[in-house]
Amino acid sequence: MKKPPLIWLNVGVFLITFLVAAIAVPYRAITHGFDSFEIIAALICFCYCGMSITTGYHRLWSHRTYQANATIRFICAIGGAFALQNSILHWSSDHRIHHKHVDKNDVDPYSAKQGFWYSHIGWMLREYQATRYYDYSNVRDLQKDKIVMWQHKHYLALTLATNFGIPIGLGLIHGDVISSILLIGFLRLVLSHHTTFFINSLAHIWGKQTYTDKNTARDNGVLAFFTFGEGYHNFHHIFENDYRNGIRWWQFDPTKWLIKFCSYFNWTYKLKTTPEDKIAKAKAHMQLVKSKQKLTLYPNAEELMNKLEHQYDLLMAQMTEYYSVKKQLIAQKKGELSESVEASTVVNRYKTLKVELEQHLKHWHSLTAQYA
Repeated sequence: MKKPPLIWLNVGVFLITFLVAAIAVPYRAITHGFDSFEIIAALICFCYCGMSITTGYHRLWSHRTYQANATIRFICAIGGAFALQNSILHWSSDHRIHHKHVDKNDVDPYSAKQGFWYSHIGWMLREYQATRYYDYSNVRDLQKDKIVMWQHKHYLALTLATNFGIPIGLGLIHGDVISSILLIGFLRLVLSHHTTFFINSLAHIWGKQTYTDKNTARDNGVLAFFTFGEGYHNFHHIFENDYRNGIRWWQFDPTKWLIKFCSYFNWTYKLKTTPEDKIAKAKAHMQLVKSKQKLTLYPNAEELMNKLEHQYDLLMAQMTEYYSVKKQLIAQKKGELSESVEASTVVNRYKTLKVELEQHLKHWHSLTAQYA
């Protein structure tokens, strides 16, 4: 099949920026060196671009996992232009199609099933999306956001102003424009591009399917470190309306921390989270699926599968009861004094169920670990 024509502007931008970052930056480092101001400034700009994409483009606008005031939205809009990853409107439209049709090669804009190169960068190098490039029917809600539409209308000007203006401005302030352009301009941009692109490529290849195997998305703590928390991609693809990607306190997700921090000042609000029972049940179900796959290799597979499924059914029933009582307790605490709640039968039942569930989970983990 004949490939669509190349988009020479994209090819030129990606190729030139990469070559400058890979050749000119190391040469400048060896012959001239970069000082702490330039390195710190480049790191700050890299974080600003990355967090504008994850906090703004992705979790705010693409998935509407929370709401933010005009200041936060404006900061993310400028940072997104600085990141040079298309306008909010276009990025969000592509991403919503990706989630709706994930892994479907004929619809998903960056389907991982078309290979690493295609999902990482190849999909942007040819006219694969020509028939729907200006179709924004799936982001009508974003067209009501004045900041989104302002950035979309002035995207080219904002991109040029940030990607040239900020490095040159910092270089003039510091007294070394060339080093600033190379480090804050080119290297920062290349790193910003490819760390984001890794979510479309590596995060669908490398890692664990913790919560679902219905798509190629993976959870990967290493990628989370380089992508501001976006590496917990398997969780994200099954619970895309959650403002968190790393749901545990120890999981590296600075985007989640920033959104939560801003909520204390009402800069962000209406943060959406997935009910605990849905997360716990999805994880247990995947443990069941993986264990059953391994059990097919055992001579007494049918007997072991029946035992495993029985334990799974008991666990699901216990989880349902536990989380139901927990919801009752939370509702009761909102309406009564803590002293009266502590004396209630709901609390006693909750405590009993919690201990029983913990014991059952230990047994379940032990059982499934045998076949992992």
